[in-house]
Parts: sequence; C-alpha cells; structure tokens
Amino acid sequence: MQAVLFTSANAARAFAAASARRDIAVFAVGASTAAAAQKEGFQRIESADGDVEALAASVGGQLEPKNGRLLHVAGTAVAGDLSARLSAEGFDITRTVLYRAEMAKKLPNNVILGLKQGEIDAITFFSPRTAAGFAELAAAAGLEDACRDVHAVCLSAAVAEKLAGIGFLSVGVARKPDQDHLLAALDTIST
Repeated sequence: MQAVLFTSANAARAFAAASARRDIAVFAVGASTAAAAQKEGFQRIESADGDVEALAASVGGQLEPKNGRLLHVAGTAVAGDLSARLSAEGFDITRTVLYRAEMAKKLPNNVILGLKQGEIDAITFFSPRTAAGFAELAAAAGLEDACRDVHAVCLSAAVAEKLAGIGFLSVGVARKPDQDHLLAALDTIST
C-alpha cells in the first residue's frame, strides 16, 4: 500500500484503532484531520487544507499510480467521490468503511428550547448531510420561525444549499472549506 487517505478526523481515529501501522504515508483532507492523524501517532502526514477535490489534487500531484494501491478510509456517508476521481488518474484505490455516523432522530430538548427562547445566535454546519438533517429535524419540531433570528455558518456552498428552506437570519460560507475558515466566518457575523 502506497498511502492511506483520510477524509475526516473520525477516519484517522478509526484506522488507528483497526491497525497498528503508523509507518504509512497519510493524506488528510484538512488540518483537523491531519491533527487527528498526528495525535494517533502517524508521522508522514500531508494535509490538503481543503475538500475532497483538494485532497485528490494533492494525492495526484505527489504520488504515482505505479507505486502502489491507495486506501481511502471513510464512514458510511462520504462527500464527493474521491475513489472515482483518483481512479480516473490511474490509481488503484480501495474505499473501506470503518465507522458510521448516524443522524439523530430529533433535536435535543436544550437545542429546541434554546432556539425558541432566542438563546442561540449562530449554528455551524460542517457537511451537507448534517445541514440537511438539521433542516429536516427543525421543520419537524416547528422551529422555522425560531431560526429566522439565527445565523448559519457553513463549511461550503454545498452545505449552505441544504439549508435553503429554513430562512435563517443569514447564511455565511467559509472562504475555504476547513474549520479555521469556518470559525473565521463565524467571527464576522453580528449578533
């Protein structure tokens, strides 16, 4: 195996729990995923500092298909098609699912109460899946009006699209799809 690719911090933790190997090259989608890999003891880590497209570009720019197989460690739901993108460049890539993220059945009571009482100023959304899940659960709880006084801050435009039906006070998008830029976008809202 030439390298392992992590598209989330959960992937880094799941692979570390499943394998004792720490000598393999790691390509991480962003800084928080790279930090999780480093915390798990991996030494050779490259961060794409972006999204799946940035990760594919990083792998394609630094590795050669002839040098061996790639392993993409992921959860049951993934954003983008990393395997298809790298396969098109001639890489032999295998995606393995090592964890599952399950959507909540309803919003926690403290979140519902906080929204209804105007105690929540902003909500951050990191993935299209979680944004869509929140939109569905907020509608089911009758929170559309409560969300009109709340700012939404999204990791990417694809995340923001999933919130279209909610009617937030504002919907901001990080300049780059990583946690630091999302937090910087959060800092720019007026509460």
